[in-house]
Amino acid sequence: MKKILFFAFSLLLYVTSFGQGQEVSEDSIQINEVDSLDVGTHQISSGLENVTKAEGDSAYMKNDFASAIQVYEALLTKGEAADLYYNLGNSYYKSGDIAKAILNYERALLLQPGNGDIRANLEVARAKTVDKVEPIPEIFFVSWTKSLINSMSVDAWAVCGVVCFILLIASLYFFIFSKQVVLKKASFICGIVFLIAVILANIFASEQKDSLQNRDSAIVMSPSVTVRSTPSESGTSLFILHEGHKVTIKDASMKGWKEIRIEDGKVAWVPSSSIEII
Repeated sequence: MKKILFFAFSLLLYVTSFGQGQEVSEDSIQINEVDSLDVGTHQISSGLENVTKAEGDSAYMKNDFASAIQVYEALLTKGEAADLYYNLGNSYYKSGDIAKAILNYERALLLQPGNGDIRANLEVARAKTVDKVEPIPEIFFVSWTKSLINSMSVDAWAVCGVVCFILLIASLYFFIFSKQVVLKKASFICGIVFLIAVILANIFASEQKDSLQNRDSAIVMSPSVTVRSTPSESGTSLFILHEGHKVTIKDASMKGWKEIRIEDGKVAWVPSSSIEII
């Protein structure tokens, strides 16, 4: 029985560490005090069709951030990847473009919500923005649930759900066929725990998938934008937002305008060209 429990908890711990410890990649660039990157001395290709990540990393290490940005953006046209968004964010940060740095850190965080390096660099970049808006306080349970959901990616939650389902079947097997009362009781309790874990893992994976597919957040890209009461230049000016500020899109049905909500609950309209969806 002890071996069974040990095996079960080992699997769960492995899945948890898989989700929470997903590093961007071993050769990802940090914007902290030391850049932990080991790359060769590759030259940037004249054409961007066949560039590699190593070429972008090499350009970054040489402080050629413009070339690094070109490489990473070319690679992202072939498919999204958290490490590319992360390194692109670092390149924009080093170039002094805070808005685009935040945008790419946010995109990286969508793909790897449990990654501490991405979150740390995002906070560093956010500290350099102008707007300081006090968010509406959340109930502890709500904020705790969001933190739990964002502790792992959709793939990690899916793996966790599969592992817990296998353990649930194993618990059911021992509950039905075991002749020992103690083993039956232990299997029953483990089965209940694993059943709850399967349900929660599927719910959390669904939430993460929804966040990836229905992106309703955006970053202000214009140096400053006047936020108005109506979707028109003649609308009443309410306040001004500056580049790098994150907003939530409430209504995108008006051509050329987006209705947004900021952290303190205020709702208003901005030109679509002034923001970029994460």
